[in-house]
Amino acid sequence: MNDRKVNEVKKILVDWNPLGDKSIDIKDLNNYETEANDILFYIENNSQSDKKGSLEKRIEKIIKEVLNEAFDLYLTNEDCHEPALKIAKV
Repeated sequence: MNDRKVNEVKKILVDWNPLGDKSIDIKDLNNYETEANDILFYIENNSQSDKKGSLEKRIEKIIKEVLNEAFDLYLTNEDCHEPALKIAKV
């Protein structure tokens, strides 16, 4: 995985901070590094296999699924729209 891309996605996630105040309670959060890697992995694999919808919509879904599963959140595609637009540019 490209370190520059991982760092850019981490920064987007940290700035957005979907966990809010709960982020300080998670000891191994590491500025969303694991989640940034997972999101990039799924974007790269998904972009080759599933061309339904726009890139931003696919990224919204990936962000939602990765973060909801990792942190037991209830994010919607709409919640993930702004970070998806930024991540699509990475």
